[in-house]
Amino acid sequence: MLEKQRHHLLLELLAESGFASVPTLSSQLRASEATIRRDLTKLAKRNLLTKIRGGAQSNNPVGSTKGRTHLKGSVFLVDAETHQDKKQAIAAKAVSLCEDGESIIINGGSSTYMMKDALYSRHLNILTNSFALATELAENSDCQITLPGGEIYRKQSIILSSFDNDCIPNYHGSKMFMGTPGISEFGLMETDPLLILSERKLLKQADQLIVLADSSKIGKRSSLILCELEEVDVLITDDGVTEEQLDMLKKHNVEVILAPVARSN
Repeated sequence: MLEKQRHHLLLELLAESGFASVPTLSSQLRASEATIRRDLTKLAKRNLLTKIRGGAQSNNPVGSTKGRTHLKGSVFLVDAETHQDKKQAIAAKAVSLCEDGESIIINGGSSTYMMKDALYSRHLNILTNSFALATELAENSDCQITLPGGEIYRKQSIILSSFDNDCIPNYHGSKMFMGTPGISEFGLMETDPLLILSERKLLKQADQLIVLADSSKIGKRSSLILCELEEVDVLITDDGVTEEQLDMLKKHNVEVILAPVARSN
């Protein structure tokens, strides 16, 4: 991640929480504590934050006149660098399920973002709320891209609208592809109520829900549930999934497709 990107995300995280310790920022941005301390010093000199013992506090927290609404959840740019080999294999398998000319929906996220490479040579109609994916495909593919209206949430690189009269109700997709922070016997997990509202809106417009989740996500839980497992038609995961996890998914009639990950010798 470039320093400029890391600085921007660091300020976003501080604005969301008001205060963050050096270890917390190091964990969320996956940078060393020494790097985070240097970042805090540089940003404090520009009066963009205030350094305090053990961390920093925002000069522009949520709720101030300059603050913006923030979503709970992990950082897109950091997630995109995690388990890349697994996500790329899963994403390629997902795109292989599509036929040229098909209309599909792709929800924002680091796993679905990895579909970009396999989509460059395809001809599909795509509705996506992923700002990052839309930018990639607009520049590098012949796919028809449709974006919903709304506000860009930089931390997650997605576009969300709080209004009902955007383009989503007028779009129909044969398949909806989405990732998840966790999937368990209780269903698909999510991190923020606003994300759930947006994703439920997209789900209504698709015939089939296909979830992309590497094996580390299976069994994870959170306090918010997007939908029950019975609403999931297909789960694409890597070959690190266990037999016990497969049995749990099949018990809820979820079709599981494995995407073997190429491993170097």
